[in-house]
Order: sequence, then C-alpha cells, then structure tokens
Amino acid sequence: MNFLKKNGAGLLLCLIIAVPSWFLGQALPVIGGPVFAILIGMILTLILTKKEPFTAGINYTSKKILQAAVVFLGFGMNLTEILAKGKQSLPIIISTIATSLIIAFILYKALKLRTNNAILVGVGSSICGGSAIAATAPVIEASDEEVAQSISVIFLFNVLAALIFPTLGSMLGLSNEGFGLFAGTAINDTSSVTAAATAWDGIHGSNTLESAAIVKMTRTLAIIPITLILAIWRGKKAKNSAGSTFSLKKAFPFFVLFFMLASVVTTVFQLPVSVTDPLKELSKFLIVMAMAAIGLNTNIVKLVKTGGKPIFTGFCCWLGISLVSLAIQHLLGIW
Repeated sequence: MNFLKKNGAGLLLCLIIAVPSWFLGQALPVIGGPVFAILIGMILTLILTKKEPFTAGINYTSKKILQAAVVFLGFGMNLTEILAKGKQSLPIIISTIATSLIIAFILYKALKLRTNNAILVGVGSSICGGSAIAATAPVIEASDEEVAQSISVIFLFNVLAALIFPTLGSMLGLSNEGFGLFAGTAINDTSSVTAAATAWDGIHGSNTLESAAIVKMTRTLAIIPITLILAIWRGKKAKNSAGSTFSLKKAFPFFVLFFMLASVVTTVFQLPVSVTDPLKELSKFLIVMAMAAIGLNTNIVKLVKTGGKPIFTGFCCWLGISLVSLAIQHLLGIW
C-alpha cells in the first residue's frame, strides 16, 4: 500500500504515455514506441506545473521498470538456435562492436564528451540500440537526460539506415544473404532492422528478414560481457575516487544475471513461442514505459543545445560499423 501511495501516480502517468506510444510505434516501426514515449514525456514535462506527486513513480519507472524490461528480454533468447544460426556472423559482429567502441572512445577524448554519453552512444550503436542503452544505463549510473540523448541519436541513424540501406545494398550488388548480414550488423534497433529487411524482401522477392533478425539477436548477447566489464570499471573508478574497497558484488548488475538466467531457461526448457513471444512483447512495452519516464525527466531545450557532439559521435560510429560490416563480408566472400 505504501508503495502505491508513493509511486502510484508516477507509474500511472508513465503507463498513460506508454499505451499510445506503443501503438504509434506499431504503426510506424521505423521510429518505434520508445522514441514516441520520450518525445511525449519531454513535451508533457513542460506542461506539468506540479510534478512532485509524480516524481517518485517516474524515477522508479526509469530505473526499476527499465531493469525488469531487460530481464524479460532474455526470454526471447534461445541460445542454441541463435548461436547455431548466427555463428557465421560472429566475425562481423565482433569487428563492428570493436569498431564502434573504439570510435566512441577516440571521440570521447577528442571532443571532450561526457563519459556516459560516449559509452551509451558507442554501446547503443554497436549492440542493439535502445535495449543495449537500457541495459547499460543503470550499470554506469547514467542520468535520464544522458539516456534520452543517446536514444535520440540512435533513433536518427536507425531511420536513415532503414531508408537508405535497401537501395544501397542493391547498388552494391549484395546477395540476399549479404544484405541480411549487413542489416543485422549495421543497423542498431530491431524495429529498424525489420523495416530494412522487409523493404529488401519487397524489392527482391526474398526472405532475408529471418536471417537479419537472427544476426541482430546474436548481437544482443553482447549485452552480457559489455555490462559486466562496465560494472567492474565503474566499481574500480569509484574505489579510486573515494578510497573505498572495491566490491564486485556491489558493482555487479544483477538484473543482467537475471537476463542470462531467462535466456538459459528458454534454451534448456525449449519454451514455446506461445510463452516467449508475450514475454518479449512485455519487455518491449516496459522499455516504452521506462522511456516515457526518462522523457518526463529530460529538459528538451537543454537536450537540443547539447546534442551536437553526441550526434557527430553517433554518425561516426554508424559509418564505421557500416564500412567494417561490408569490408569483412567482402573478405569472407559472403558478398
């Protein structure tokens, strides 16, 4: 009862934003529900004159609900199927992830970016867009503003990729298999991968959607090592600055452990799609709800004013990933 009294108003507000955002995302998948939720939240927070009754629930949603979304995401990961079908793409996936993270680090130093912005844009570009940002943000204690900015950057290049890549792939003479690998490794968010692969299939009468989705899901598994490495780095950084004893237990992102366990359960027990699909949809909806909370905690004016460097970083990561994906394919003879 105390929980509802404290958080109920904020939770309800985020839910009210999430529902229309979810349906808008279904209607316009190239944009996606999370982006609509952030935008509505940012606009609504300018209108709210008394935000205090909602604050606790908004903060709970942006932190705890976001972590729950990552856990439910694990139920969509059948490790046996993903690794069996996605192993061909591993060299490309590893190369593109490394490329994005290196570019983000170089620009972090060169442009004097905020650390969390560089990490979120780099991880979001290289792994799986909004889901990777959702998993990483709690580990590095990113602010809602930093999350909103990173999601916005990823969204921009998702849309461009979904619109440009089918035509670009045709101009380059990519095979159906080659385009599936290209879309799955060089586009950040699942909805945009789906949009690009569907457009390709419509042009070529092929069925690349399944292969592109599997490559994308294989990339998603990189959430596990990346978040663990960041947790250890964050813990050591805290130790050095505060002089306290480093504790892996405190640094460890336990919600990522639950994500791993959910994946193992799905794999070991071979959960049917009638079980896993609703859980995956629940994960997506919870991410939309969490993005509504993040939008409510974000100053849109400040976001626009400080967005130049993150956008440039996102562009360089996106360009680097695209070029490396095509180059490795060419070297492997998949083109």
